[in-house]
Amino acid sequence: MMSRKRVLVTGGAGFIGSHLCERLLAQGHQVLCVDNYFTGTRDNIAHLLTHPQFEAMRHDVTFPLYVEVDEIYNLACPASPVHYQFDPVQTTKTSISGALNMLGLAKRLKAKVLQASTSEVYGDPEVHPQTEDYRGSVNPLGPRACYDEGKRCAETLFFDYKRQHGVRIKVARIFNTYGPRMHPQDGRVVSNFIVQALQGQPVTIYGEGTQTRSFCFVDDLVEGLMRLMDTPDEVTGPVNLGNPHEITVRELADRVIALCGAGATLEKRPLPQDDPTRRCPDIGLARRLLSWEPTVPLEAGLARTVAYFEARLRTNMPAA
Repeated sequence: MMSRKRVLVTGGAGFIGSHLCERLLAQGHQVLCVDNYFTGTRDNIAHLLTHPQFEAMRHDVTFPLYVEVDEIYNLACPASPVHYQFDPVQTTKTSISGALNMLGLAKRLKAKVLQASTSEVYGDPEVHPQTEDYRGSVNPLGPRACYDEGKRCAETLFFDYKRQHGVRIKVARIFNTYGPRMHPQDGRVVSNFIVQALQGQPVTIYGEGTQTRSFCFVDDLVEGLMRLMDTPDEVTGPVNLGNPHEITVRELADRVIALCGAGATLEKRPLPQDDPTRRCPDIGLARRLLSWEPTVPLEAGLARTVAYFEARLRTNMPAA
């Protein structure tokens, strides 16, 4: 029988964090959700607030946190360019000070701590698909650097805390993830395309739409995070978690338009600075270490995401 753990999820009211909280509760664990609600929202966790094993706390991880837990998932950080570029200094502080505070907490409690890192540590990659030993091609001076370099520094801190203090760490590099509870104004292609198509607006693509992405449904991603957390202490990562099936942004737009049943038109805009032209994970390590790979087909995941946004738009409520 699985032992009940007390689990801290920072960024727990966010898109991925709220799904993770839900899954942890379903497994019988106690969950402490911490969020400052910059991009997360109480709407995402409203259905959990009456659960006897769930607790929500408003807190910013750039300040120390004094709680008692067995495991920590550190997901707190704005993750879309629109949000992390709004206050780039705060974004960097969230990545670095947040990592330091969660590592300090894990050290004191002798708890396991998982860092939600990102495929953005690879920058605009010169190696394709990206493997965990690729060190990346990142512009440290550009508008995306607050996020890219913040996450890279957080990984450094995690491995230094392991070497210097023996903290039990896990590092997951998350690739493009989508699903219900995405923020409608996060500037990401899936949510952008769906909201625009449902509202009868032109669907905007950047450049010619030939850049590629790979899209992992949120349920698959959460399963990967939990499997990584449950590995033996010698398994630290980093481990890529994402979908290795690569498609062009233009193809994604066409699929979304078809699913929404909309006669939407495409509107081309200039490519943003430092926007990666290709992004696709090599998940060989996740397959070997975690026996994990995505199982939700893109069509099925998009259909569930479209249904979510349709319902939210009908009620005129913020969609995340």
